[in-house]
Amino acid sequence: MKDKIFETLQKMGKTFMLPIALLPIAGLLLGIGASFTGDAFINLYDLEWLLGEGTVLNSVLTILKDCGQIIFDNLPLLFAVAVALGFAKAAKEVAAISGVVAYFMMYAALTSTVANFGNMEELSSIPGLMSSFLGFENTMNTGVFGGIIIGSIVAFLHNRYYKIDLPDALSFFAGTRFVPIVSALGGIVAGVALAFLWPFAAQFIAWLGSLVADLGYVGTFLYGYIYRALIPLGLHHVFYLPFWQTALGGTAEIAGQTVEGAQNILFAQLANGLPVGAEAAKFFSGMFPFMIFGFPAAALAMYHTAKPERKKDVKGLMTSSSLTSVFTGITEPLEFSFLFASPLLYFGVHCVLAAFSFAFMHFLNVGVGLTFSGGLIDFVLYGILPGQSVTNWIPVVLVGVVYALVYYFVFRFFILKFDLKTPGREDDVVETKLYTKADYQAKKQGGKEEASSNEDSLSKDIVEGLGGADNLVDVDNCATRLRVKVKDGELVNESLLKSTGAAGVVIKGTSAQVIYGPKVSNIKSNIDEYLKK
Repeated sequence: MKDKIFETLQKMGKTFMLPIALLPIAGLLLGIGASFTGDAFINLYDLEWLLGEGTVLNSVLTILKDCGQIIFDNLPLLFAVAVALGFAKAAKEVAAISGVVAYFMMYAALTSTVANFGNMEELSSIPGLMSSFLGFENTMNTGVFGGIIIGSIVAFLHNRYYKIDLPDALSFFAGTRFVPIVSALGGIVAGVALAFLWPFAAQFIAWLGSLVADLGYVGTFLYGYIYRALIPLGLHHVFYLPFWQTALGGTAEIAGQTVEGAQNILFAQLANGLPVGAEAAKFFSGMFPFMIFGFPAAALAMYHTAKPERKKDVKGLMTSSSLTSVFTGITEPLEFSFLFASPLLYFGVHCVLAAFSFAFMHFLNVGVGLTFSGGLIDFVLYGILPGQSVTNWIPVVLVGVVYALVYYFVFRFFILKFDLKTPGREDDVVETKLYTKADYQAKKQGGKEEASSNEDSLSKDIVEGLGGADNLVDVDNCATRLRVKVKDGELVNESLLKSTGAAGVVIKGTSAQVIYGPKVSNIKSNIDEYLKK
């Protein structure tokens, strides 16, 4: 039962990455557009002549802002499509279009039910419940949760009916053609049900959000700890997303509009030139000190404590992983490099330091947000460029410098004191090889043909490490890891997978996760091509 729940949550987290992958580009457009057209930025640098309303640059930047904003405004619909597509066993394109149909039908039914049977005065008293959305007036704001709910319904109906047989007279509507029809009906039923049930859910979400707020800095600390502790299981997306995109992360009135979800509040404040509140930014700003400053220092400590004959190899690994953490905020390659060497170092030291980072940033009223993760790119766009008066970004640097020292000396102490087998300190040289076979062969042989052969060789090793092609049920990936469903988890060879360059392997029943970092997308594509040969 536990394995089934883990598998479902893992798949849910994977589907979340589809729309989340849009956020960096959407945030980039919105961040650049909003930052350079915001009154605070223009007045701070006296740029009314260049960026003021009516100028060519202002118009261009406003277009960028509007294009970025549309993604955030319609994330619930994107989540409906992503969940339906991600959970569909086959004919995924049918599930995707069915998700769109069902979502619109749900909102049509929800809006009409509220108008005909609801008490508008009573409903309007619930914070963040009533709004206008997708052209529907005076409807309920179900947010991302609504998208996840309808996407799950569509996925269930799709997997049940996409091969359905009907009588000859109705055979045209059989199979995949039946899915949009039954999904539309499912959307209507869901919309009517949500009209009566969602007010209770909205009250509960508002209460839970206020509970976290009432806990103050303790609540922020707990959020930060749980967030980082779930990274090894790959379930962190399931945890943080409700805070980022629903009323669980807060509700605010901005420019006459009710906005819910910490990330949406933050970007709405930026877009309107308002100071970013620490209550919204507390779910984000804590990432910057340890991702930009702490992790590179930890990597330096691992390099300095590596065996002399292994330092050259470790230097390349630590440098690339550190740069990835600093610029993009993707930290899993580094985190897994010491997680498996010492769970204590990860859960007892790193997660605690990360949690304190969230609490410190909240206490210091830092208002720096992000789209995907706490790297330097997001820090510049949503911290520095909007201005100190808007985001109060300077404490991030001050705390970050302290965190660099703390991470370095704490990691160095633990590694040497307990003889932890971090990269470069292992006893088995072969298993901890820091370059993949493909990397080695490509360097040795060179050329496109050899590179193609090396890709097949790497894919072959990964497939064998997962128990062979016959053991594979489904192979997919998120931002940093392969997410694989296998028939028998005991057939998975962790040592072989690590020799292919994996930073870590997580096996839970029939679910396996192999962490490769940002290059995982290409690895997955190569595996798909290899399996088709």
